Amino acid sequence: MIKIEGVSKQFDDLLAVDNLSLDIHQGEIFGLLGPNGAGKSTIISMISGQQLPTSGSLKIAGHSPVSNQSKRLIGVAPQTTAMYEELSALDNLEFFGSLYGMSQGDLKSRSDEVLEFTGLSERAQDRVKKYSGGMKRRLNLAITMLHQPEILLLDEPTVGVDPQSRNKLFENILDLKAQGKTVLYTTHYMEEAEKLCDRVGILDHGKLLALDSVDGLIDEYGGESQLDVTTADEVITLGTQHPVAELQEILREHSNITDLKLKRPDLEQVFLHLTGRHLRD
Repeated sequence: MIKIEGVSKQFDDLLAVDNLSLDIHQGEIFGLLGPNGAGKSTIISMISGQQLPTSGSLKIAGHSPVSNQSKRLIGVAPQTTAMYEELSALDNLEFFGSLYGMSQGDLKSRSDEVLEFTGLSERAQDRVKKYSGGMKRRLNLAITMLHQPEILLLDEPTVGVDPQSRNKLFENILDLKAQGKTVLYTTHYMEEAEKLCDRVGILDHGKLLALDSVDGLIDEYGGESQLDVTTADEVITLGTQHPVAELQEILREHSNITDLKLKRPDLEQVFLHLTGRHLRD
């Protein structure tokens, strides 16, 4: 659905995206992870046709991102919520739907559907300024879905939301995948990518550092598991690639074990391994 070949984007002296090649397949949730300034939002801007690449090729289902065909295929939920806070949720949907040229009948039925889908039906007539952060994020998604796009670009969709709204957004995104939609999902939250994404690309300084399934990335870059074994006499701590075999050996040697703890590598360890641990302010 999205094919990126050798794409770079230069802003004066800043190379925001550096020779990026990437295919995103129909029906998958693709996670794009990276520190602040890694180039994630620039990539979304180019896919949605808001900016043009400096070099390289980018296609949406075979079409240019600035073509009318691509614009009908794509829905964008930007990192900063895009809606009119003095209007109600329903008024916002009617306004944005009119920009897509939707008929009044289609717009009414679709507005009801997306409000129900995102759990906002009972607050449809309330002004958006009265909404919580999580409700605004859900309305952002509802607006994105209104014209039934095949591709959804979700840029940090859970920033600043409460746990209940986050879980509702997770359900919505997994439902969209079940409908065959293609989702590009950027996030700073590693547990979200682990839970939602079929594949993950890790980006830094505009370059793609690694690309695989979550399990594949952990296997390749996650490092060792940590095993802590407490006996009546001592605490044994060791790093290992084979925790089950190590544990079996310890059980043969020690009969007085009182506690066991195993910490397996996760996506956060992969991310820090690839992008470094120094602060990005």
